[in-house]
Amino acid sequence: MDIRIPEQNCVFISGRLTRDPELRFTQKGQGVCTFDVAVNRRYKDQATGEWKDDTTFVPVAVWGQMAERCKEKLKKGSPVLVEGRLTGSEYVDKAGQKRKIMRITARRVQSLAYGGAGEGGEGSQHEAAEEAQHHVQAEPKDDSSGIEEVPF
Repeated sequence: MDIRIPEQNCVFISGRLTRDPELRFTQKGQGVCTFDVAVNRRYKDQATGEWKDDTTFVPVAVWGQMAERCKEKLKKGSPVLVEGRLTGSEYVDKAGQKRKIMRITARRVQSLAYGGAGEGGEGSQHEAAEEAQHHVQAEPKDDSSGIEEVPF
């Protein structure tokens, strides 16, 4: 008897952008925006009793209209919630070496900034609610379109 295990590829992360988003377009004109999100984890070292920080840098790719919106609304330091799926790809680096990379292909990116574009400033609750609704859901129409055309 072969037991079938349901497979699921769904990722949620929250953190801050480590750099300004970069927007490029495929030869077919589809926008792709890339950025990295720093996700922090604080833990207590069992051996020393000291608190330590562990930071993971996660590459994210956003496609279509949402890519253009991310470029417009986000900047280095912006706090975001990213929902998507893990995808892997291969590329050849400048030295001619074959490399593999895992990234999140975002289905949704939501700004977590209160009161403006990533500053975490003192905006009104209305502005914060408005900003929280500035998220867009998107998937590339053809998953393979443009992936090889845009070097990451």
